[in-house]
Amino acid sequence: MRAMASAGQQSELNIQLLVDSIPALIHTAMPDGYLDYFNRPWLEYLGATLEQVSGWNWKAFIHPEDVDGIVAKWLACLASGDVFEYETRVRRADGEYRWMFHRKIAIRDERGIIVKWYGSSLDIEERKTAEEQLRRNTQALQRSEFYLAEGQRLARMGSWAFGPDGFDYWSSELSRMYGLDPASKPPDVQQYLNRVHPNDRDAMADLINRLMADGTPLDSTKRIMRPDGEVRYIRCVGIPLGDGQNLKKYVGSAIDVTEHELLIQELRRREAYLAEAQRLSHTGSFGWMVGSGEIFWSDETFRIFQCDPDTKPTLEFALSRVHPKDREMVQQLIERASRDGKAFDFENRLQMPDGSAKHVRVTARPSRDREGNIEFVGAVTDITDRKTSEEKIRRLVDANILGIFIRNFEGTIIEANDAFLRMVQYGREDVVSGRLRWTDLTPPEWRERDERAVAEVKATRTIQPYEKEYFRKDGSRVPVMIGSAMFEGGNEGVVFVLDLSEQKRAEEKIRGQEAELRQMLDLVPQLVAVFGPDHERIYANRAGLDYLGISLEEWRQESDMRLFVHPDDGDRMRAFFNRALSSGTAYQLEFRIRKGDGSYRWFLARYNPLRDELGRIARWYVAFTDIEDRKRAEESLQRENIALREEIDKASMFEEIVGTSPALQAVLTRVSKVARSDSTVLVTGETGTGKELVARAIHRRSNRASRAFVSVNCAAIPRDLIASELFGHEKGAFTGAMQQRLGRFELASGGTIFLDEVGELPPETQIALLRVLQEHEFERVGGTRRICVDVRVIAATNRDLLAAIRAGSFRSDLFYRLHVFPIEIPPLRERGEDIALLVEYFIDRYARKTGKNIRDISKKTLELLQSYPWPGNIRELQNVIERSVLLCETESFSIDESWLPQQPSPAELKDQIQLPLKLVAQEKNLIEAALKESCGRVFGPTGAAAKLGIPRSTLESKIRSLKIDKNSFRGFPET
Repeated sequence: MRAMASAGQQSELNIQLLVDSIPALIHTAMPDGYLDYFNRPWLEYLGATLEQVSGWNWKAFIHPEDVDGIVAKWLACLASGDVFEYETRVRRADGEYRWMFHRKIAIRDERGIIVKWYGSSLDIEERKTAEEQLRRNTQALQRSEFYLAEGQRLARMGSWAFGPDGFDYWSSELSRMYGLDPASKPPDVQQYLNRVHPNDRDAMADLINRLMADGTPLDSTKRIMRPDGEVRYIRCVGIPLGDGQNLKKYVGSAIDVTEHELLIQELRRREAYLAEAQRLSHTGSFGWMVGSGEIFWSDETFRIFQCDPDTKPTLEFALSRVHPKDREMVQQLIERASRDGKAFDFENRLQMPDGSAKHVRVTARPSRDREGNIEFVGAVTDITDRKTSEEKIRRLVDANILGIFIRNFEGTIIEANDAFLRMVQYGREDVVSGRLRWTDLTPPEWRERDERAVAEVKATRTIQPYEKEYFRKDGSRVPVMIGSAMFEGGNEGVVFVLDLSEQKRAEEKIRGQEAELRQMLDLVPQLVAVFGPDHERIYANRAGLDYLGISLEEWRQESDMRLFVHPDDGDRMRAFFNRALSSGTAYQLEFRIRKGDGSYRWFLARYNPLRDELGRIARWYVAFTDIEDRKRAEESLQRENIALREEIDKASMFEEIVGTSPALQAVLTRVSKVARSDSTVLVTGETGTGKELVARAIHRRSNRASRAFVSVNCAAIPRDLIASELFGHEKGAFTGAMQQRLGRFELASGGTIFLDEVGELPPETQIALLRVLQEHEFERVGGTRRICVDVRVIAATNRDLLAAIRAGSFRSDLFYRLHVFPIEIPPLRERGEDIALLVEYFIDRYARKTGKNIRDISKKTLELLQSYPWPGNIRELQNVIERSVLLCETESFSIDESWLPQQPSPAELKDQIQLPLKLVAQEKNLIEAALKESCGRVFGPTGAAAKLGIPRSTLESKIRSLKIDKNSFRGFPET
């Protein structure tokens, strides 16, 4: 046996030597987890002895962050017998931690009982480092892909790759731009061309073929059609990739440039409109940089000066075109403008290269850039036609073409010029003989109009010009326009006669140009419409039809114009038009017109009638001007004006806070501290102490001082109307709500709202006010839209709100919302040193109002005022002083002692107190008895209100004031 033991020991020693020679890290453990052996490589790695690491001492070599995990895993495997595998950081002999992978397996006997654990550890530091680097690289790649995709999404840009076989790559954003599924594979060439606009498809197919053959860079813009029919403009940029000999593929990007392209098209249209308008009006534009001398001309300006558009405009060139007789004048005006930087407006002549003259009007206004450099922007208008017409008129008058004759009411023509005689084909002998009478020259159908003109000239001494006809001597007729005026002191007057023959022929020509006029009206940015005498639709310009979103035929077929008008404005518009039809006069009206997308905008409509030769209305011309921005500005101004008027009209206690007492100075100190913030303030104090005055002082010293201060007395508004007063209501919200009304909170937006007597608010209004304080939003009564407001709330009360909370009449959460910064106003009896100042202030105020001169105050009066306790505080003092000033007959101020009520003696006071208390107690007992009989029920035939013979609301009010818990009586059986 001894020999066998010796042999076993020798074998175990040999195994140990063998294990120590293996470069692996080997260890063993007992069944209970006690590590009893570490081979030599392990101990050398750790730089420790077996005693330092055996048992559970090995935990000291594990990284602190990994100890709990490996111990828990080891204990779990000891309990289950499962293979142990775990990764931890192990401290090496040099102090560096390295990652190790540990693995242990259990050795069992023939009964399956664990007798030993054998384990090994493997250094996996390099693997862990590689895994961490891979993880970081993966995250970086994912971030890069995310940033690229997000950048493409934000820039509305996609990327692509294209080869001989079609698209190899198509980014998600590019798929979204084309209306394709981002998850699908890239489209083939035919699928791609199917998305291209039909008008661009052939060109794109040719471009693709050319690119693959030539290998040149790509930069092209095309239109595509998305599945929903929307047309978008896409710009594609790409570069070829290859080995120098063969083209392999194109890579590039695509960006949605729809808005850019549409903007360019709109700018081109506007430039064309402007150029056409300048051409039609013969008005060119220019810019002149005074400092550099640089000049810019429009195309029409070049045409006016009759020079090549490639000519560089200069002052010297412009002056060379000025007529020699006007050149010095123009030179002086230009020099003055460049020196003074002021606007100029003058007319001069230009001498053209062919020797002809042209009249122009030059107008310009200056502007300055940030460096102070002056630039003139102006217009030059060809007024040659106007000047020619003026010259013709002058010559016409000088040439005696305008007909003139002097007549009397009897019908005699006393004198006439040659122009009139030629017009009617009579000679001067006919005038001298008296045979030529103006009444005989008038055809019968025009005599009634002449009679009205005679009546008019007799009444007003003049007649407005009107058209008629005269007989010529040969019996033919000449159309004329006449005007007349009476001479002073007689029945004679002068008549001016204009031959309208040419004008009538011109009118025919004008009618032929009506179609051209309509085309011009289509270019006008205003909405223009033409109606018949009974409002039948005749014409609407393109701007109006585009706004309504309908065609001209659809507009003409619609019988009720109110379909395009806001429902609230339809009746008013019809009433105005009916009055205009009856009176035949022009009028204008503001109302809202529905746009094609269903929205409404405000317009100013100007209705002007056109009459025919008989004075009947033939057309109504209407111009609609968009005034939406003006109406919004007026609405905002109106809200501010309402709040301002209410603030001005508000009767305050007094204009200033008067007093130097420490109690008042403490209040003013708190006012100064809280004024600059937006914190909610709760002002408390007895009635008449000036709580609103303090609130106004906070507002005036705040950053909101320039905005509205809106004051609301919560006790003065009926219970059913308080919510509408504070938050406003919609039209039809309740009986009598005939139109939308803005609440006080909306009027105070941006400013301050003062809620006086806030303790009187009903419970349902308290909830709404709490929401405003918490969320800064509310809904009008009868409305569903949330309205956000920025308003500071200052509340005031003379009630004990804590007592009201205990009585259940005031919400505690609302109290704490209001009680952010409390200010307690001291009563006047605690401000004795201020009474003299207040007395002087009120005497001066009311003496000036009444025109009296009060020089002093009797000592007895002042002592009396200072000794009185003033239960009504400053308001009572103010009333007493006002009454005394009204009745004062001397220059010395005094008051009647009887005006100050005597304070009751203690015994009287006790009796006065006892009687109300007894009455209150008796009333409380009666109500409690009635509640007991009705089992706590207040209303109904068997309720307490019916038993007491009083209204339900009165009983509810008394229950609250007497602090009776009606719920406590619901358990009593009926008797």
